[in-house]
Amino acid sequence: MSVAMTLLAPIDPAADARPGSGYVPCEAEEDVVRHLLRPHFSADRETLLLAGFDPFERLVRLERVGGEDAGRYVIPPRCWRSLMRGGVVRVIMAHNHPSNIAQPSDADVATTRETVLFLRTLGIELVDHRIFVASGHFSFRSAEML
Repeated sequence: MSVAMTLLAPIDPAADARPGSGYVPCEAEEDVVRHLLRPHFSADRETLLLAGFDPFERLVRLERVGGEDAGRYVIPPRCWRSLMRGGVVRVIMAHNHPSNIAQPSDADVATTRETVLFLRTLGIELVDHRIFVASGHFSFRSAEML
C-alpha cells in the first residue's frame, strides 16, 4: 500500500532582498525593539536572541546564544525547551551583524526557513527575524520573506 504525500510550501518564496527592502533605521524602531532587543547586541560579536511571547503578547522568555565564527548558528535544544516551558505561542528571532551589513546571508535565510518549519510543527508562530546593525535593522517580515 502506498501513501501519497503532498508537500505544502509553508513559506512564501523569498522576496528580493535588495537594499532598502525590509530595512528599518534606528529612529523608526518600535520601543520593544529599541529597549528590549537592541541592548543585547555588541558591535564586536554576533549574538542570537529568541524572544518568546504568550497569547497575551507578554514576554515570557528571552534566550540568548553567544556568537561563533562558524557563520551559522546552531540553536541548542535547551533554548527551545526553555521556550516551550514558558507557554510561548510567538517568537521573535534576532541577531546582529558586526560587519554592519544588514542584508541577510544565505545562512540567515536558510535558518529562518528551518525555524519557521520547526516552530509551525509545534503550533508556534515566528513573528519576525531581525538582523541588527549600528544604524538600524533588517526585518524578514517587512521584506515579505516570512
